Amino acid sequence: MKETIVSLIQASINTKKKMLDEGQLMYIQSIANKINEAYQNGKKAIIFGNGGSSSDALHFAAELVCRFEKNRSALPCVALTENMASVTAIGNDFGYEYIFSRQIEAFGNKGDIVIAITTSGNSENVIKAIEKAKEMGLFVIGLTGEDGGQLKLMADMCYRAPSKVTGRIQECHILLLHILAKLVEEKIFA
Repeated sequence: MKETIVSLIQASINTKKKMLDEGQLMYIQSIANKINEAYQNGKKAIIFGNGGSSSDALHFAAELVCRFEKNRSALPCVALTENMASVTAIGNDFGYEYIFSRQIEAFGNKGDIVIAITTSGNSENVIKAIEKAKEMGLFVIGLTGEDGGQLKLMADMCYRAPSKVTGRIQECHILLLHILAKLVEEKIFA
């Protein structure tokens, strides 16, 4: 058991060390700059994903609406799985593949930032939401794994975590979201 624990911790550390690559660092800065630009222009962030990625989306929205490390004004950020009545109604009436795109249609405005999380890059409901977001003029940031799937071809920017293992990808995503929350707070509330 101890060997498994050590192995998993080491795998997480090794994957995160890859995030220190200069290209990765510059890309993370570019994503933060785009989110900051949207907030400076009075826009909002909309974030979503399935399963663990849904939890990451809820976590990020809470960091922006409430606070991350700084007591400051709230920032508008909507996680599309926070309203289970809407999610289940849309899933029931239109199909699970539309649970995010219908909400993008309802809440999205041109210039808003959409953050779509899918470790595979191929989740049908996420892809349909990106299609709707692009149709409406929203800026799409994708978070996915090393391969990127369809997401890498559709998003305006796509952060590909340096792993093919779901657990490591999700660990990189939550670290990235914490970094983005920190960079947004520092810039918007300097």
